[in-house]
Amino acid sequence: MINRLKEFVKTTWFRYIVILFCGIFSGEMIFRLCAHMPILSYPTLRVFISTLFLSTLIGYLASFTNKIVARIIIGLIIFLTNFYAYLQLGFNNFLGVYMSFGTSSQLGAVVDYIKDFLHSIKLIYYTVYIPFIFVLVYLILFEKKIYNNDRTNIDNEQRKYKFYIKSINMLGIALVLISTYWLTLTFKFMQNDLQLTKNKDLIVNPSVPSTAIQEFGTTVFALGDIRVTLFPMDEQLTYEYKKEEKKNESVEPDYQRKIDDEAWEELIKNESNSTYNTLNNYFISQKITSKNDYTGMFKGKNVIVIMMESVSDIMINPDLYPNFYKMYSEGWHWENNYSPRNSCATGNNEMSGMLSLYSINNNCTANQYKYNTYYESIFGIFNDAGYRTSSMHDYTEAYYYRSTIHKNMGANEYYGVQRLGIPYQTEYVNWASDEDFMYKALDILTNTDDERPFMTWLTTVSGHQPYSSSSILGDKYLNDLSSYNYPKELKRYLSKIKVTDDGLGVLLKGLEEKGILDDTVIIMYGDHYPYGMNKSLIKNILTYDLNDYEVERVPFVIYNSQMEAKTFSDYTSYINIVPTIANLFDLDYDPRLYMGTDLLSDDYESLVVFADGSWKNEKAYYNAANGSIKNYTDDAYTNEEIKAINESVSYKMKMSSLAIKNNYFKYLGEKLEKYQNEINQRKADEASSMVETNA
Repeated sequence: MINRLKEFVKTTWFRYIVILFCGIFSGEMIFRLCAHMPILSYPTLRVFISTLFLSTLIGYLASFTNKIVARIIIGLIIFLTNFYAYLQLGFNNFLGVYMSFGTSSQLGAVVDYIKDFLHSIKLIYYTVYIPFIFVLVYLILFEKKIYNNDRTNIDNEQRKYKFYIKSINMLGIALVLISTYWLTLTFKFMQNDLQLTKNKDLIVNPSVPSTAIQEFGTTVFALGDIRVTLFPMDEQLTYEYKKEEKKNESVEPDYQRKIDDEAWEELIKNESNSTYNTLNNYFISQKITSKNDYTGMFKGKNVIVIMMESVSDIMINPDLYPNFYKMYSEGWHWENNYSPRNSCATGNNEMSGMLSLYSINNNCTANQYKYNTYYESIFGIFNDAGYRTSSMHDYTEAYYYRSTIHKNMGANEYYGVQRLGIPYQTEYVNWASDEDFMYKALDILTNTDDERPFMTWLTTVSGHQPYSSSSILGDKYLNDLSSYNYPKELKRYLSKIKVTDDGLGVLLKGLEEKGILDDTVIIMYGDHYPYGMNKSLIKNILTYDLNDYEVERVPFVIYNSQMEAKTFSDYTSYINIVPTIANLFDLDYDPRLYMGTDLLSDDYESLVVFADGSWKNEKAYYNAANGSIKNYTDDAYTNEEIKAINESVSYKMKMSSLAIKNNYFKYLGEKLEKYQNEINQRKADEASSMVETNA
């Protein structure tokens, strides 16, 4: 046995294993240091084992090739793993999320802003290339000499170490390493009891990149991500419908929301598709939030929802942004509102705001499922209330297919930048002006013979990056900002969102001149913070700690000229917009179809959920990437309470994902209509039969 081991150590295969292991594993460790992940941990043990297995397998295959080819393969593999780690560090720093092959359009975003991406890279990130540089030097200067010295022993090696012996050894090594790796996923003491997604599930479907990279390293995540991108898979979910728990008899009669579930229960009874019935059982079991003192407060009024590009709490400034501040201070605002960045932050956060569904964490959900339909969207429920609905955006479809997405959500009309007739150029020269945008939007909304109230969704663009380069909008107000001792990059951002504020001024003045300001409600939120800028620049203005997702804090405002100003401290996000608006306008809607909750309901529980399943409120911050909890008060959550919140969050995100992937709401709308018609017909036949009997 010892002699066999000595022979193995002398082989080219063993040398290849050592080179590969050192190059890949050291790159993984440098990544963990740069990403502030612990080194002495069970995840590091997993990375060690997986790297050893991959090195053994690749070295085994390379040992059968020409030595020059083998050196090329080894160098290329190490370069690719180091380069991938570098890209993940850069993406997370620039966009705030780890990249996935399912979010290929985000690579396009980085390419479009390559100067800003490279500008944002921290010098320390380049240290992940150190292993490749050492390996490259070794392969060029030393491996050839070793090969030449060993040439006389080639025949002897081939005789002693034939193909079948290598294969048997490879099989034995693989079984040992795979078994050991699996044990690290199953031994209870090696698991984080508070982790949102268990490692056994995550290794099969790495749907949460931040946790998967933390637990398995970048190389294993990349391999798993490629696999599920090529061969998509869903976690098998089940949910039991408990009819007796659905009713809430404690609600006062005036506040009860009456919903007849006869058709839905008939559908569940007859549905044979297990996926659809899992979704049916989940949604029908959710709580029907009661009506409240705010129900119908804005009934019949016009409504304008504005998703403001790259607007963060920086915009809460009465001197620089008087129009926004007027609505912020005179209306309602939520001081703990967030816009969690997801993959494809603008498009997915817009989608979540319109649907109250969580987008899928590792893909560009709005684009990938652009042909889905949603009868319960913000457009759908206002259509049912007799409104004329529309959406508008002052840019092209270069990134998101809004003309398709919004029409399939129920918008009667969609107006892009070309249809609006607004001048624009490339993003590095001049995004369209939000001031021009509001003039056009006002014209469309008010110059019509249609007397129905309107509901429109406006997505602005002027605040968009880049900020490091000169541009028309970025330079427009630089002179006015000369008294502020800020870096020029930050001033360009301030200049751009001042154009957005100018647009809000156009909107307010126009509505007032048309005599409909009092009859119009304006809802505003930022799609995400200006992630094209480094946090160190943002800290020049926002003095609070930007860690633990605090950088993702953005304004959320509801304004009407006749309302009384209020400040709310509940933790919230765009996920709660649709049910809150639906209640304020007393629309006919089913609260159970939304992952959010009416913010003004007694049933609302203060909580914001981030893209990777992390969450926070007044009491604590839960970090899903490493499964840790940070308590803010002495009234700390117990582990059981944390697990209960995690289970609720996990179900919401997974059911939302499953519903989107299966176009569930198209199915549900059609089936409920079918069964309701059958029930109505049956009741009509029974009534007719009774009349005939009585006659």
